[in-house]
Parts: sequence; C-alpha cells; structure tokens
Amino acid sequence: MKIVVGLGNPGPKYETTRHNAGFLAIDRLIDRWRATGPSVKNQGEVFEAKVDGEKVLLIKPLTYMNLSGRCVAPLYQFYKCEPTDLVVIHDELDLDPLTLRLKTGGSPGGHNGLKSIDECLGSGQNGYHRVRIGIGHPSKLQLRIQTVDWVLQSFSQSELNELDPFLDDAASAVELIIKGQMTQAMNRFNRRESPQPKA
Repeated sequence: MKIVVGLGNPGPKYETTRHNAGFLAIDRLIDRWRATGPSVKNQGEVFEAKVDGEKVLLIKPLTYMNLSGRCVAPLYQFYKCEPTDLVVIHDELDLDPLTLRLKTGGSPGGHNGLKSIDECLGSGQNGYHRVRIGIGHPSKLQLRIQTVDWVLQSFSQSELNELDPFLDDAASAVELIIKGQMTQAMNRFNRRESPQPKA
C-alpha cells in the first residue's frame, strides 16, 4: 500500500491558488491512473488506483493546510505504512516557479502542512518522500506582496497554461517513486533548470 497526499485547502475559493499546487498534482494523477472515488475518510477526499499492481491511495485533506496531519496520520497508521510508503506533494516557496525537486526526509522548512504531518505522525516517521513544486518567493521575484497573500493568490491563466505540462512531470516523478525508483526520479527531475521568466 502506498499513500500519495497532495497538500492544499478545500473549496472553490482556493482551487487554483499557489498553495494548492499539491491538489492540482493529485487531480492530474487521478486522471492519469483512472482512480476511483472519491470517498471521504478521516477528513480527507480519498481516491484509489493501482500502479504496477500496487494499491495506491490518492488523498486531498479537507482539514485546511495547517491541519493536514489530522487527515494523513490516521490513514498512514491504519494501513501500517512505513515512511517510504508515503509521498507528499506540496508547493515550495524556496524554489523558483515551475521548478520540481524531490527529496526524502528532512525538516518541514517552514511549510505548515508538512509541520502538521510531522507532528501527527510522531517521532522517527518523517522519512517520507516529498515532491516539491516551486512557486517562487515574492521577495525573490521582486513583488510587493505579503507571502501569505502570494500563496493564496490564484495562478493567472497564462501561469496555468505553463503549469499544465509541468504537472505531467510531477505525475511522472510520483510514478517512479511508487515503483521504488526514487534515485532515478531525482536524477531525472532534480537536475532540470527552471524555465526563464518571460520578459
């Protein structure tokens, strides 16, 4: 059993915001894997799929970002998962827009969704895989907007157009991780340069 969680906030208001990059990636996987569902379990929208014969749960927590762990931990514990059975897809301020970076374990780095998951999973359980989707930091992008407003701002239509093929890359990365090919996934995607911003 593998669990793939996309982090975001529920409801139409947040559907295409930067903070919901994880939800958007889960939507792409649902389509790609023809996942069935959803059902609602432990405050999460849960879809089921099979990848190379392995059962995979695709989860969108309905708890809001800061409480994501309350959804993830009970399912993780119920299915007796190990950290490497869990993949978390989330937005990342410290990465340039449309940059994909994969890692296993580590600190939450100020991301409240990861903080909640770490707290709820408990000590020694943070060695799960992360698929980090870069959204850029407003200060680095020389934008006069507060960070909280930036992450809760919707992508523009042109940004969504650019994001569309990028979500296919994120989905391909998750597929490799599910197949136990994390090193290959990192070699393939972590070395890619982020697209240059348009003038």
